Amino acid sequence: MDKLKAFETFVSVATKGSLTAAARAEGVAPAIIGRRLDALEESLGVKLLMRTTRRITLTHEGSAFLEDCQRLLSDVANAEASVSAGGVKASGHLRITAPAGFGRRHVAPLVPRFRELHPDVSISLNLSDRVVDLAAEGFDCAVRVGDLPDSSLVSVRMADNRRLCVATPAYLARRGTPQQPSDLLQHDCLTLSSDASQTRGWAFRTPHDSGHEVVHLRPGGPLDCSDGQVLHDWCLAGFGIAWRSTWEVEGEIQSGQLVAVLEEFAAPPNGIFVVFPQRKHLPLRVRLWIDYLKHHYAQPGYWQKAVL
Repeated sequence: MDKLKAFETFVSVATKGSLTAAARAEGVAPAIIGRRLDALEESLGVKLLMRTTRRITLTHEGSAFLEDCQRLLSDVANAEASVSAGGVKASGHLRITAPAGFGRRHVAPLVPRFRELHPDVSISLNLSDRVVDLAAEGFDCAVRVGDLPDSSLVSVRMADNRRLCVATPAYLARRGTPQQPSDLLQHDCLTLSSDASQTRGWAFRTPHDSGHEVVHLRPGGPLDCSDGQVLHDWCLAGFGIAWRSTWEVEGEIQSGQLVAVLEEFAAPPNGIFVVFPQRKHLPLRVRLWIDYLKHHYAQPGYWQKAVL
């Protein structure tokens, strides 16, 4: 339990930004918080935090450890709740937010089914591609896709997400199959026109002297659009090559409607996460929703199905 308390202290200091704030929240002296951190760093053999009189910053090891600690503490809380809740039923209002495209395919279809299991829970689903401030706007949790910015939110990784170049068999028969990323410059590529999206271009993992490195290309073509669903539809119609997420095209690759190209150059996957504010006692309805999503996303073959 002492180690668990040390993890809780580290998360509190990292998210609150100071020993004083963490000590105030726990009702102890800042010196006690400092001693716990010193002991934790000594036991791990790494520096987790850089502390000065003005600020606290996470080291590289500290950033990685923070995510692990948040996940561990969340799992412990869920385990305790599953025992202590016993026959208590989930109730109240659950407010969820998710990206529009992902939410339509992989969140919205699951919401009515979840409520059938928990009829005393009412649910509001917000689909938006902007990053919603959960605390300020009163949301319980969010589904987010991609690399997460540093924040005080707790994150639980649900699944991996890859980005692949895809095209129809008819397009590839007509124009040929690219063999390396630079070949895309000779193809009709369907790209996002929004300045706020894919600003660095399409990412590829290429051989390098020291192994591999991720490079970004900005291919072009006669068609672009600010809406990803439109690019997806144009790709299915055979108008060119698109760079799409596996959550969007896995089912169509499986059925043969689309073909993945340049797979050996695909960049390392990012993640699909559920994030929620740091809380000592997460409401049962939120814990059950997170477990419900994790269960479905982990099902064999889930991402290969065409979820509409």
